[in-house]
Amino acid sequence: MVHKNTNKDKNQPPSLSGRAGVEMKVCGMKSNTEEVAALQPDYLGFIFWEPSKRYFEGTIPKLPDTIRKVGVFVDAPLEDILEKVTTHGLSLVQLHGKESAAFCETLKNRAPKLGIIKVFAIKDDFDFSVLAPFESVCDFFLFDTKGKLPGGNGYAFDWTVLENYPSTKPYFLSGGIGPEEIDSINAFLKRPEARYCQVIDINSRFEVEPGLKDAEALLEFKRELEL
Repeated sequence: MVHKNTNKDKNQPPSLSGRAGVEMKVCGMKSNTEEVAALQPDYLGFIFWEPSKRYFEGTIPKLPDTIRKVGVFVDAPLEDILEKVTTHGLSLVQLHGKESAAFCETLKNRAPKLGIIKVFAIKDDFDFSVLAPFESVCDFFLFDTKGKLPGGNGYAFDWTVLENYPSTKPYFLSGGIGPEEIDSINAFLKRPEARYCQVIDINSRFEVEPGLKDAEALLEFKRELEL
């Protein structure tokens, strides 16, 4: 059953895709990019952090214009990020490390049209005051589960922490979201704290193996998600 997200109203930040409703990002793409792209997610994420099992090498196949390519980086040098942006035609970068607000500002100045997503890891609680320096230099926040790895840990944080979200900046919700969470996600999207939740970000819970996505499970999740 699809739950309509009644939280979206005329004051909601506009969707990058130009349509109402929450968007979907499939991250950790590596082995079956074209198969997943055929499902028409709004974003596909490619990890450019070498220690990751989902580290992307090679050439990204041609994708529909409606799909935005996101490059995922962890404390990468500025020039390395810019080189990957140019080589792969990335629309956004997702910064998963300890990148400072000053670093984000420099990146934005070097690539004004590039969308910047700054990631923050949450466990049981979170000090939202750390967001303040990034408000003017990032386009989105992303909230992920705090774990041993910078992403792809396979389990969720307590979303009630977001009841204290103080910003109006749109954010990505990530961290161990799997097929079984569809009812919980749709329920969350009705809540006040989800007002600025623009994207549901999924990864490891929809895999046959690291980097190889279960297209059938993704399609079913998309059908059940209010898009």
